[in-house]
Amino acid sequence: MGKFVNSINDFFEFCTQNEVIFVDFRFTDLIGTWHHITYNIHSINEQTFDTGIPFDGSSLKGWQPIEKSDMILKPDIQSAFLDPFTADPTIIVICDVYDIYKGQMYEKCPRSIAKKTMQYLKDCGIADIAYFGAENEFFIFDSVKIVDTAHCSKYEVDTEEGEWNDDKEFIDSYNTGHRPRKKGGYFPVQPIDSLVDIRAEMVQTLEKVGLKTFVHHHEVAQAQAEIGVKYDTLVEAADNVQIYKYVIKMVAHLNGKTATFMPKPLYGDNGSGMHVHMSLWKNGVNLFYDKQGYANLSQTAIHYIGGILKNARSLAAFTNPSSNSYKRIVPGFEAPCILTYSCQNRSASCRIPYGIDKNSARIEIRFPDNTANPYLAFASLLMAGLNGIENKIIPVGPMDENLFDLTLDEIRKKGIEQLPHTLRGSLEALIRNNTYLKPIMSDLFINDYQHLKFETQVWPVEARPTAYEFKTCYSC
Repeated sequence: MGKFVNSINDFFEFCTQNEVIFVDFRFTDLIGTWHHITYNIHSINEQTFDTGIPFDGSSLKGWQPIEKSDMILKPDIQSAFLDPFTADPTIIVICDVYDIYKGQMYEKCPRSIAKKTMQYLKDCGIADIAYFGAENEFFIFDSVKIVDTAHCSKYEVDTEEGEWNDDKEFIDSYNTGHRPRKKGGYFPVQPIDSLVDIRAEMVQTLEKVGLKTFVHHHEVAQAQAEIGVKYDTLVEAADNVQIYKYVIKMVAHLNGKTATFMPKPLYGDNGSGMHVHMSLWKNGVNLFYDKQGYANLSQTAIHYIGGILKNARSLAAFTNPSSNSYKRIVPGFEAPCILTYSCQNRSASCRIPYGIDKNSARIEIRFPDNTANPYLAFASLLMAGLNGIENKIIPVGPMDENLFDLTLDEIRKKGIEQLPHTLRGSLEALIRNNTYLKPIMSDLFINDYQHLKFETQVWPVEARPTAYEFKTCYSC
């Protein structure tokens, strides 16, 4: 993210120049939701940034008990940018959370965990910089309806691009018949691609708040889109994901539409992922490059891949942390669950992009999705990769064939692991395998995180009947 201010003096000068009236302090909870509290500019001063902003930590799921609810937000001044959506000039500042009871950064603050991860990287001496680039896919719908009661459970999303609207009579328009249809969105021109202008507006807004974009296009599914944002260091890249999601949702909202990063909103069509590109650097040298290696990858990169794939089943608790995540990672939808690596092959969980050199050498992990808290997802991916380097773990592969064509028996014969098929499976894997995360995540954090996911995702979903169950079981 481009920085608009570098110091407290810069901050107040920037506010004066832009006639700022409000300061919006933002932070991220365990799940990944962005929260905010807004102060009048006249009520803050330089000391505010030192002492911090008080708030109630007991009102957030999985955080503090009510008898120890007072917490402090510590603003990161260099994260400041103008909110492009408020009626009154408002500046946003991203914050870390401070624990007044232990006198340290809060052990359940995702952004603080990400910072701790970067410090661990430097302390272990392997690298001094980790770059992350996220590909955040999303859907833009015209409407969404949700019902969840004791006797009725249903949803309905709609988009003019949906093939189900082929015979619809539009009240204020007409039926053009130009639609991408199922798996047909990659990527015909207008009028089949009806999202060109709204994506362009999103791009311009992202640039305005400091994110560097390089491409936008329609994705494979109906009403699905993607905007490419330049990579950054771990914490900043996670900040960028939060900003990106905010901008996408707000631009859609102000255009009378609704954007969602839900992994699998359409049955039978492609889902939305958050492919994550990664590389490690030391003293200005890309540690993932070796001209003699497979696809120009170094042995360090291969070991890094090995660590991620070996720990992927528990990693998924952070990279794919919703019940809906596992409806996306099934064969046939470019969402691989088969834990191997390959050059250019999108059916493998880890893909090495084509034509990498000493500046661009990187790996792409393809199974994460946007329900992930980006700070926790990136931090856990890095720790798994470092675990692979430290223990010289060799991954299964490379596999350069279409893995989606393999049967389960063939996958087993090749000795390839798969991701869990449910969130319960990934959380149980996390409980069994979390040693590689211990340098950055406390036992309290891991315990409370998995409990929160069971309580808010696993048990509620497992307890609810679905329409398909009525279809297959009602006449038993």
